Amino acid sequence: VVVVVVVVVVVVVVVVVVVVVEVVVVVVVVEVVVVVVVEVVVVVVVVVVVVVVVVVVVVVVVEVVVVVVVVVVVVVVVVVVVVVVVVVVVVVIVVVVGALVVVVVIVVAFCPEDAEDPALFAA
Repeated sequence: VVVVVVVVVVVVVVVVVVVVVEVVVVVVVVEVVVVVVVEVVVVVVVVVVVVVVVVVVVVVVVEVVVVVVVVVVVVVVVVVVVVVVVVVVVVVIVVVVGALVVVVVIVVAFCPEDAEDPALFAA
C-alpha cells in the first residue's frame, strides 16, 4: 500500500511538473511570437512612413521645378513680346520719318515755290 501511494504521489508530481513546464514553454513561445509580430509591425510602419516622406519630397520638388520652369517661360515670353513691340515701334517711326523726309525732298526738288510753305515743314 505504501509503495502504491508513493508511486501515485511520484506520478502526480511528475505530471504537475510536466504541466508547469509546458505552460511555461507556451507562455515563453507566446511572448516571443508577440515580440516578433510587434517588431514586424514596427518595421512595416517605419517603411511606410519613409516611403510616404520620400513621395511627398519628390512631389514637392517636382512642383517647385514646374513653377520655376513656368516662371522662366513667362519671363522669356514677356521679354520677347516687349522686344518685338519696341522693334516694331522703332521701324514704324523710322519708316514714317523717312517717308516725311522723302516727301520734303521731293517737294523741295520739284516744287521750289511750295518749299517756302511753312505748313509743309510743320509736319
